[in-house]
Amino acid sequence: MGYDELLARANVNRREALSAVGGGVLAGCHSQQGPAGPSIEFTRVPQADPGGKEKNDIIEGIVKGHRTGQVLVLYARSGDWWVQPLRSNPLTKIQPNGRWTNATHLGTHYAALLVEPGFRPPFTYNALPSRGGAIAAVAMVNGQAKPPSMIVPFSGYEWRLRDAPSDRGGFNLYASSNVNVDDTGAMHLRLQKAGKDWSCSEVSLTRSLGYGTYRVVVRDTGHLDPAVVFGLFTWDYAGGEQGHREMNIDISRWGDANNRNAQFVVQPYYIAANVVRFTAPAGPLTHTFHWEPGRITFRTVRGAAGAGPAVAEHIFTAGVPQPGIESVRMNHYTFHGGGFPAVESSEVVVERFEYLP
Repeated sequence: MGYDELLARANVNRREALSAVGGGVLAGCHSQQGPAGPSIEFTRVPQADPGGKEKNDIIEGIVKGHRTGQVLVLYARSGDWWVQPLRSNPLTKIQPNGRWTNATHLGTHYAALLVEPGFRPPFTYNALPSRGGAIAAVAMVNGQAKPPSMIVPFSGYEWRLRDAPSDRGGFNLYASSNVNVDDTGAMHLRLQKAGKDWSCSEVSLTRSLGYGTYRVVVRDTGHLDPAVVFGLFTWDYAGGEQGHREMNIDISRWGDANNRNAQFVVQPYYIAANVVRFTAPAGPLTHTFHWEPGRITFRTVRGAAGAGPAVAEHIFTAGVPQPGIESVRMNHYTFHGGGFPAVESSEVVVERFEYLP
């Protein structure tokens, strides 16, 4: 099954799932414009949470009939309507195929405005505007009764489980069933062969934490096949101008058994100074990054205490992003650039996650 077919099936399944939730979730999900004009459709809708500014989720949809240069402005309702995802990042780009994706803080309802180039969106509305002038279409949808993704608790935080395909490392499937938290509180991230494709795992925090110290303790990753990856990273859909605010600690040989098996990265990775590779030994490891204005310090040490001598350490002072609506993510996936894994399955066990502001 090809990527386009899988993606189409995933979107059909999302729409069917949204329809099944009931309670008018999709009521008003199309724009106010008639069939002859542009229209907006929501394909993924976050849960309804009137006090959800401390949490965020992914919102997605399709625009039909739009013109080149038009963009979306998203709003979430919590009393008034508040621009999303951030005042500093109020615009959502539309892909050439009409699809759009962004993060949003939670609210009771969600809205999208299709606007002309140069539109300056208000930070807040008491009531949504109507179509006209620089606003080409307006759509509103109720928040869902339940989150659209499975949520699991781990290390005192809520984590969203990925089920949608991704092209990170090459086309991979993802399944929430590849993640579980055991009786000791450790999180297991698995990947396995699924026909001609691979079924992988990814989790993301349901809130943004910003500057501070992030730490994960991981059991032995020395056994990983050269073509698989364990990643700890930040990601922000709205932060394209800052490399999506992506900063990585990756454990992988990227398909070549002769490569060093680990790296620290500040995106974009294709700038040589943004990547520092090193060798991560077998056994438990503690990976840490301390993020502060204009500076990020990465460190990996042996053991679970996080206090031993450093296996590797590096400080980046160029290209360090500012906080936005990024979320911390962990994933375990296959890298297709250097051949496929020689194993049918793989697992990484994360003992705990810690954050200190």
